[in-house]
Amino acid sequence: MMMGSRLRVATALIAPYAALAASGAHAQVSAGEKAPATEIATSYPAAGGGEGANTNGYNLSRWAEDWRGMADPAKRNDPLDRLKFLPLDSNGDVYLTLSGELRLRMNHTTNPNLRESKAQRQDITRIVGGADLHVGPHLRGYVELAHGGISGVELGVPATNLRNDLVVQQAFVEGDVNVGSVQLGARYGRQEFTDGPNLLVSQRDNNTIRYTLNGIRLWAKGKTVRADLFDLKPTAYGDLGTDDDVTDPARRFSGVSLGFAVPKTAFGGSSLFVDPFFWRRKNSVGAWGGRIGPAERFFAGVHAYGDAGPVTIDWTANHQFGTYIDQRIDAWQFFVAQTYRVGKAKTAPRVGVHFDYSSGGGGYGGRTLANAYAPFGNNIYYSYQLFLTPSNLVTVAPNVTVAPAKSLRVTAEYALNWRANVTDAVYRASGAPFAGTQNFRAARIANVSRLQAVWAVTPRVSLTGRYEHLDAGPALHDAGYKSSDFLAGWISLRF
Repeated sequence: MMMGSRLRVATALIAPYAALAASGAHAQVSAGEKAPATEIATSYPAAGGGEGANTNGYNLSRWAEDWRGMADPAKRNDPLDRLKFLPLDSNGDVYLTLSGELRLRMNHTTNPNLRESKAQRQDITRIVGGADLHVGPHLRGYVELAHGGISGVELGVPATNLRNDLVVQQAFVEGDVNVGSVQLGARYGRQEFTDGPNLLVSQRDNNTIRYTLNGIRLWAKGKTVRADLFDLKPTAYGDLGTDDDVTDPARRFSGVSLGFAVPKTAFGGSSLFVDPFFWRRKNSVGAWGGRIGPAERFFAGVHAYGDAGPVTIDWTANHQFGTYIDQRIDAWQFFVAQTYRVGKAKTAPRVGVHFDYSSGGGGYGGRTLANAYAPFGNNIYYSYQLFLTPSNLVTVAPNVTVAPAKSLRVTAEYALNWRANVTDAVYRASGAPFAGTQNFRAARIANVSRLQAVWAVTPRVSLTGRYEHLDAGPALHDAGYKSSDFLAGWISLRF
């Protein structure tokens, strides 16, 4: 069923208050430092709650921010602080939080699609506005509108997640109730979902328009244990107004994610979490090796992550099984990332490495499909240019992060990439193969040098720069593909 009517109702309920944000929407203050955001009404540790991390009061999912501290006039620096807490009754139990972002970005890519051709330049604009209405401590409604604009050189046909006149990016209602020491909650509507390893599920902030899904999410959270059940269908975006952004009837993502907080006394003091998960991805138009047909894929795995002293880990293992047309699915993924902080200060350098294995094989015939698959993971993890994905891939990537100044963070990485199975293709982030690579048997795909710098000018203003050189190896060269350079920079302004 299309969500258009439900979204229009939700928008109509909240829209009258959005006009209050008309003035000064992009001035910057440090309100987040005075009223740190927390997960909404939960006793489970926020770092493992499945809603992403908060930094200086901000979250990638803006509804996961808590600005109730702005009810105190003494904590406000200018009129923008007032937009974070707009009381609609005399005692402040009913209030509205307004949020927004303006992002101006430029991408420059040589040899786009790794074919020898003119360089591509993308000039991209993101505009987002959100309204979070709280009715008492246990009921809320959230609406988020977004616009994506693009111009430039050698654009081809821009994807709808880069160009969209106007989209209802999120719109949901949510309620919760406390039963003893356990919080029970439900969220229904269009929403971002990030409860799982970032390489498998992500809102894909790199895109102009985020990846969202439609349906229901249920949860139970105690102090050290939680459970998250969901049944969702992705949004199929158009590129015009809100009416052409509909629920995709061909795909469905459902399952359960559990969470266990490891005792903080473990390993001499830690903040660690272990999250088993069991998911199903059903797709009536799956595609591998040029064939299109029904696929039902199950994911059984575990995600361990967090900090133990100077060490930060993010480890995932999952087995994938099911059916694709007439093939049996039998695939594996292992993601093992860790960093070590060299010094006691939070700004001390970090050195790290990640080892990743994603099985491949069967994409072009055979009784078994061994190609691993990420439902909607973080596409830029292996390539800022979106030229690699965790399917038929083996990666070893040492990296280092330094903070030359308190608000500046620079990360450099050098990644070596091979095919797990040389009889299968090399796959890009969209899941599409590099045509012809399945016909050659070289293992080495590419060596990728990457550099990223993020300068947090204020908690609300940030500048980001990225550079990547993909040195194509024989697995790509043999099929006629070339090396490529990528340069990107953007400014993001939030309130």
